[in-house]
Amino acid sequence: MESLRVTLVQTALVWENPAVNMRMLEEKLRPLSGTTDLVILPEMFTTGFSMHSESLAENMDGPAVRWMQDMASQLGAVVTGSVIICDRGACFNRLLWVRPDGTYAIYDKRHLFSLAGEQHHYSAGTQRLLVRLKGWTICPLICYDLRFPVWSRNTQDYDLLIYVANWPKPRRHAWKSLLIARAIENQSYTVGVNRVGEDINGNEYTGDSMIVNFAGEVLYHIAYGEQSITITLDPAIQESFRAKFPFLNDGDDFQLK
Repeated sequence: MESLRVTLVQTALVWENPAVNMRMLEEKLRPLSGTTDLVILPEMFTTGFSMHSESLAENMDGPAVRWMQDMASQLGAVVTGSVIICDRGACFNRLLWVRPDGTYAIYDKRHLFSLAGEQHHYSAGTQRLLVRLKGWTICPLICYDLRFPVWSRNTQDYDLLIYVANWPKPRRHAWKSLLIARAIENQSYTVGVNRVGEDINGNEYTGDSMIVNFAGEVLYHIAYGEQSITITLDPAIQESFRAKFPFLNDGDDFQLK
């Protein structure tokens, strides 16, 4: 495994305006060319956390997917984040993992946020995604998934856990605490990327994007404000920690239905 340069993009989003959001993000991302291996954007980065899935959904040939492919090619890096996608007659809160060569993998959000009625507008995913990058095995998930540790459980030896989110201010303590908890219990570098600003429904977002190491130590925390940061993760330190404290070997066996 090689070291991995990971970029967190904490940004405000313009409500339900994909074209404006993509132009704004392109300005933020363009200077990163050649300096990063992985760029992580927030949940629903083209629209904000909207329940207007039918009117906002794109297909897999739509402008958001093409934009991510263009950006990944320009940057020479993987670009990931979630958008509203309609596929085979259903709408999904879909994370796209887009590589520089234009190929991609997808993850559809498993846990739909019932407090906002997300389950009435989106279909739930059924499969977790594991992807490879520079020798790392990476598990990307979406927002509310953070509250459900079984879905995040490190049973397949991943090296990096990612959450992209629109997580509001009133529950920021839970966001920060759970990111640390997921890192500790899975002995894995854990990254959470959240948006900032306020949406049309009056929800305020404080960001609190974080990089946490395998021991639960916060390596970087962005509170409030727009900021993009790149940090290099060292796999050898994590491997040494896991060898010294092989707690994952003692976990319970289980199967998800």
